[in-house]
Amino acid sequence: MTTSAPKDVAAQLLMEQALGHLHTAALRSAAELRIADHLGAGPRTPEELAGTIGADATVLRRVLRLLASRGIFREDEAGAFHVTPAARMLRTDEPGSLRTAVLMMTDGMFVRAATELTETVRTGEPGFPRVHGRTLWEHLETDPAARALFHSGMAAYSDPVNDAVAAAYPFPAKGTVVDVGGGRGGLLGSALRHHPGLTGVLLDQAAAVREPLLVGDPAVAGRWQAVAGDFLTSVPDGADVYVVKQVLPDWDDENAVRILGACRRAMAPGGRVLVVDAVLGPDNAPHPGKAVDVMMMTLGGGRHRDLAELDALFAAAGLRRTRVVPTGAPASVVEAEAGVSHSS
Repeated sequence: MTTSAPKDVAAQLLMEQALGHLHTAALRSAAELRIADHLGAGPRTPEELAGTIGADATVLRRVLRLLASRGIFREDEAGAFHVTPAARMLRTDEPGSLRTAVLMMTDGMFVRAATELTETVRTGEPGFPRVHGRTLWEHLETDPAARALFHSGMAAYSDPVNDAVAAAYPFPAKGTVVDVGGGRGGLLGSALRHHPGLTGVLLDQAAAVREPLLVGDPAVAGRWQAVAGDFLTSVPDGADVYVVKQVLPDWDDENAVRILGACRRAMAPGGRVLVVDAVLGPDNAPHPGKAVDVMMMTLGGGRHRDLAELDALFAAAGLRRTRVVPTGAPASVVEAEAGVSHSS
């Protein structure tokens, strides 16, 4: 005799997924209202919190109750809410805080693009230009608030990877590292601090490199420079290592090859290109890169890739993969050296 249990479980799974946008909205509210900061001194009731942040206590409790059901905050028997390890990552003073990353990923500029996913599936075209009237990069160039949120959010999202990469990958004892599209230079700073014989170049658009994190860091003083440029066309010549961290997922295959090709043409003899990204596996196992992959297709047509897809990009750019170095973080270091060029 069959049972309805499997069907009930399937229905529950579907409804949970269908309501996922409300979990996201609740998380964003907690981040915007700095709930985790306000719980820093200890648990508080919604009434106590509401008086501090200027909120409706009844509504606030309902939002926190939803988050607590997902392990973000915890409600005790007295009705007070506590910070959990996940909620702690929303604190503004927590090392490795993800608050700005949460605010970026839940911002309307990203969420509205995702509402066009069905049309993206039909056409292969990103949803961002349809809802915003311009590409993501054009939007960031002309909207200072969006640009600031994007760069701070990307730094928060990617910073936890920096020390893991710098410690896991055997950078040369001496030489020059170029951080291609390195934003404010978080990875470059980690690499230079871990390897004091290295010098570095931070390459990105002028707005991104205006206030690098490396400024004022005595551990890297005099060993780096910031260069404004377009990595789709050229990168600084003669370096020993070119790091392309969490850049390729923003771009389609054609432009990804252009970025890698620019590194291939510029690197010194014996140089290496390091692609630092989440590398997708062939199975159905959960992986945060799979959700980010879908986000990329809605924003600008980019994608996360598996090793076979990365190998195809390398080959087209005149490179070949030599090894993959796990970091202990969601991202791996995929190393490539000069190979036979298949493109001009």
